[in-house]
Amino acid sequence: MTMLDAVRPLFAHMEWADAMVWRAVRECGAAAADDKTLHDRLYHIHATQTAFLQAWRGEQVVFTGPEDFPGLDAVRGLRRAFYAAAPGYVASLSADAVDREMVLPWSSYFAKRAGFAAHPSTLGETLLQLPSHSTYHRGQVNTRLRELGGTPPLVDFIAWVWAGKPAAKWVKSSTT
Repeated sequence: MTMLDAVRPLFAHMEWADAMVWRAVRECGAAAADDKTLHDRLYHIHATQTAFLQAWRGEQVVFTGPEDFPGLDAVRGLRRAFYAAAPGYVASLSADAVDREMVLPWSSYFAKRAGFAAHPSTLGETLLQLPSHSTYHRGQVNTRLRELGGTPPLVDFIAWVWAGKPAAKWVKSSTT
């Protein structure tokens, strides 16, 4: 199994899980739509996904804040842009591409904050990081949905496998 053989299903799962969470947000209704904590967590997931994609493609990484994306509709725009581009990018990678060094513009900042020097990483390692990061914060979103009276979806990787590895089903609505 190659690194890409491991990464590609993680990206498919990430999209499916994100779609499931956004569906739960819609079903939670006004409580979710007006909740700053939920907004900021969803923003963080999709802004981070966007920043990784920009870095992988060699683009200037544009750092923003949640205030730059007021309301869930604006955050949905980030999500849509990422998923319009990321699957094609990951599918286009060659097996040897994952071994190239990948310096993320924010690595030194976070390493310093954690108290160590940033060692080099590879594109493959950063490809593994993004689904992991998204999973972590998706759990926070699900916790917040429960606090708001919603029903968090089961979005574990193994649940996706057991469901037959379905493609993401994005709800086309002004409230998702």
